[in-house]
Amino acid sequence: MYKDNKIAAVVPAFNEAKLIGQTIGTMPDFVDFIVVVNDRSTDETSELARATGDQRVVVIDHERNTGVGGSIIDGHVKALELGADIDVVMAGDAQMDPAHLPALLDPICDHGYEFAKANRFFSRTSYAGMPMIRMLGSIGLSFATKVATGYWNLFDPQNGYTAVRRTALERIDLNRVARGYEFENDLLVWLNIANARAKDVPVPARYGNESSTMRIGRVILPIGGLLIRGFWRRMILKHVLPSFSAVALLFFSGLALIGFGATVGVWVVAETLGPPVASTASVLMSVGPLLTGIHMLISAMTLDIQSTPE
Repeated sequence: MYKDNKIAAVVPAFNEAKLIGQTIGTMPDFVDFIVVVNDRSTDETSELARATGDQRVVVIDHERNTGVGGSIIDGHVKALELGADIDVVMAGDAQMDPAHLPALLDPICDHGYEFAKANRFFSRTSYAGMPMIRMLGSIGLSFATKVATGYWNLFDPQNGYTAVRRTALERIDLNRVARGYEFENDLLVWLNIANARAKDVPVPARYGNESSTMRIGRVILPIGGLLIRGFWRRMILKHVLPSFSAVALLFFSGLALIGFGATVGVWVVAETLGPPVASTASVLMSVGPLLTGIHMLISAMTLDIQSTPE
């Protein structure tokens, strides 16, 4: 246990026979359960996990490959069944340094947060040793994820080194969370809807002998589409249905005014091609709503930032 909390390490593993033993062997003593989710590996990942002899190990063997998100979700479900108070995610490739686990757990145990996430981009030296494609992908998705999830205080959303309290997981329908590489982004959307307080924790990246199966070209479109859907889901479930908050009022009013102004602007341009000259009133009918709508969207974003659970 860690500060009177039962800790479960969820270990998603796909073809990690080379490093799964190291991952389990370096798990701190305060971890009560190690839930290894073998995602239909074609190597000896499952056998080698059991062969460690660690009594804390519980192995789940998938009959079909579900992706990293599906493995983590199933691991969370099992950890809840085992009675864990806090789940941490430790990838099966030994990439996540267990020495930083206390830093992830302390905000949850001591300060009332329900979710803590590692952030690799906490200093100028944080980029050292990180593959360029991962760095650019993480930076490019960070701002879009802030907008979609409403967690404006978080960065590095693709970092899977996380800790989450069971109370947050119990307020989420885990069956509705994306099960692919976009899992981390979608989980943040659902956590924000559940009003879970979240915190970034500076943790340096560690890259060794692991081999990433993630291909940016393959996942960028699914993640982008999920962020768009997640943004609208969050707006409706958090800002519209409960109370139709000021964020929703300003956002939808701003969109309507921008749409009206843009439509009038196109009409004015079409009608004044050639010798005709647009009247001042016609121009104002377009420019006025456009500027007001933009101002409302900025105000909605400001209120959304202020409403970040923290």
